[in-house]
Amino acid sequence: MKHDFKSETPEELRQRIGDFAYAVTRNAATEPPFSGDYDRHFEKGIYVDVVSGEPLFSSLDKYNSGCGWPAFTKPIEKGAMVEKLDRSYGMLRTEVRSREADSHLGHVFPDGPRETGGLRYCINSAALRFVPYEKLEAEGYGAYRSLFEETE
Repeated sequence: MKHDFKSETPEELRQRIGDFAYAVTRNAATEPPFSGDYDRHFEKGIYVDVVSGEPLFSSLDKYNSGCGWPAFTKPIEKGAMVEKLDRSYGMLRTEVRSREADSHLGHVFPDGPRETGGLRYCINSAALRFVPYEKLEAEGYGAYRSLFEETE
């Protein structure tokens, strides 16, 4: 379900999503590797921005990269994310942020599976909320059911 996050104060947003999700999405914090709820999660459904509810990834594009964070080969839709150059911590990386809420999600790297385009979207679990396939319709994401019907 999408949220009217623009009308929330920072404190209201923090109360709704929690302190750690707030630190990740608003202040670009990073969860420790292998600690997030979705690292080893492979249930059928979609992952949405915890702040806005905007759809970001499908479980069909999730894979076990072994990096310690949820990894995806591509966003659920082109244009779902904005990429920004990240020079923090003495590294040169590509940060990914949600388009609508400008939430820090994680980074994208060119070391993903070659057969799917070679990208690895390395995403913080704290920036995501999972919507199971069975609840897509009820939560307002019914249009995404078709992604899974093609594979059944």
